[in-house]
Amino acid sequence: MKKIVAFVCTHNSCRSQMAEGYLKAFGSDIADVYSAGTVKYPQVKPKAIEAMKCDGIDIAFQYPKLLKEIPLVINILVTMGCGVVCPQIPCEYRIDWGIDDPSGGSIEDFIKTRDLIKKKVVDLIEKIKNDDLEGIKETTNINFTF
Repeated sequence: MKKIVAFVCTHNSCRSQMAEGYLKAFGSDIADVYSAGTVKYPQVKPKAIEAMKCDGIDIAFQYPKLLKEIPLVINILVTMGCGVVCPQIPCEYRIDWGIDDPSGGSIEDFIKTRDLIKKKVVDLIEKIKNDDLEGIKETTNINFTF
């Protein structure tokens, strides 16, 4: 059975969009993937789209979403390290990747962030495939409302 994975950050305009793009490209057979933010934002950042395109992943069709637009129950919740006050989302496992936001930086900054996200997504895929989610904080039975 596929896992439901959500990547969450503040605007859902860069890091979480990249992570969604990689998991869709590399792990669609094992996970249904979503991304969302806690604050409305108008578009995915053009440098994020460009950085992903340079690695062969097209996220130009993706758009920022709010938490209320993704499933209410998640198997694996990944926050991106934005220090956002995130509502408690019911999930089996939760991890924070602690990735700095490249917004306002150069394309090289976005590429460095992209490469780190790619590595973490590939690692997460292996953990899911091997049913080895040890080290991901378990957070069952957490209530949350929007």
